[in-house]
Amino acid sequence: MASVDKNSVGEGPQGAHNARDAGAVFDVPARGFSNDSLENPEFEIRERRGQLSRMDSLLGSKERTFWTFQVGGWIGYSFLRTFQAITNGQDLYYFSWVIIAAALVGLSMTTMLRQLYRMARNWPLQWLLLFVVSICGACGLLFSMIELYIAPRIVPGLPPFSGLEMFGNAMFETTALFAWSALYFGYHYYQSMREQQEQVLKATAMAHQAQLKMLRYQLNPHFLFNTLNAISTLVLERAETDANKMLTKLSSFLRFTLVNQPTQRITLEQELYALGLYLDIENVRFEDRLTVNFDIDDDAKTALIPSLLLQPLIENAIKYAIAPSIEGGTICVSAHVDGDKLVVVLKDDGPGIADLGNIVSQSGSGVGIVNTKERLMQIYGPRHRFTLQNREPRGLGIFIEIPCEREKRS
Repeated sequence: MASVDKNSVGEGPQGAHNARDAGAVFDVPARGFSNDSLENPEFEIRERRGQLSRMDSLLGSKERTFWTFQVGGWIGYSFLRTFQAITNGQDLYYFSWVIIAAALVGLSMTTMLRQLYRMARNWPLQWLLLFVVSICGACGLLFSMIELYIAPRIVPGLPPFSGLEMFGNAMFETTALFAWSALYFGYHYYQSMREQQEQVLKATAMAHQAQLKMLRYQLNPHFLFNTLNAISTLVLERAETDANKMLTKLSSFLRFTLVNQPTQRITLEQELYALGLYLDIENVRFEDRLTVNFDIDDDAKTALIPSLLLQPLIENAIKYAIAPSIEGGTICVSAHVDGDKLVVVLKDDGPGIADLGNIVSQSGSGVGIVNTKERLMQIYGPRHRFTLQNREPRGLGIFIEIPCEREKRS
């Protein structure tokens, strides 16, 4: 693994960093995952969405679900009545026709109840309960009357029923209709709860994406201001070639920041390419005062990381470690794979941070560090490590450990 000094601008095809050619305009489609590939806590969101999707595929559409339970329920009712006929020693041949007729009557009644329940579904709970009890009781009485009217006309020797005898099966039929009603409202309660969960999941995902974008889209206006000033100086000095190179790199870097969303992952090699563009621009300002050494394992280059993860950390190091020093300084970037983890280390030889537990309060010097830390927490949750360490005799070390993921290929 070679150490490369990053102290010149616009070198040839093999640029001053061991990433891609920094002299070419970046026009490669962004690769990586889509916005739906967010992980912890988005991993939990995807799992819950998957559970809901599997349940939906099992139940199907509302219409299909209704008729599945409708037909299946009354087939079950028929088996129960058949068992009852057998235990009572009744002639199964004739009573089977009575059972089929009763099942068809029940099927028709519950289809009618469905229409009534649709109109009453949003009623206050007390009125809805009263309505369900009343309608099930009335339908149970009617059900019994129809069944006991039909039975003597099918079963030979069965005397006709009259008066209160017509309501002899009312209790059984009413119980069956109550059970059907409970299943109906239970399913719709589940559907309502599922829709609310889906809305919560969408709102949560949108909130996480918005927070990630807020953390990532903080391109320092001073960087643009200083870059444009440097380009203006080159133009005034008639260094048109260098000015053109710098504009090209600025254009490529800005395009990279626009194309790659903060919720995407890109390969570390792509990240180093963008970092090289940024460093080439900064090198015009600092010239030999800025040295950046890269030590990147080949195996680590294909690992996926959140886009533009390293640039804010490098910008922070340049601003607070390199710029204040007359002699400038050195930044070292290394990466390697350790088991199922990708380890990225950034080191500078600046003054470090006096209070590592309170970095934000120090004149904003920790904004890039804090934003990166929060962004990693949003994406990986507890599956990452982000630690700071003051070096001896001077300098700051930033250690990042994230899951080693590879680009999925079809």
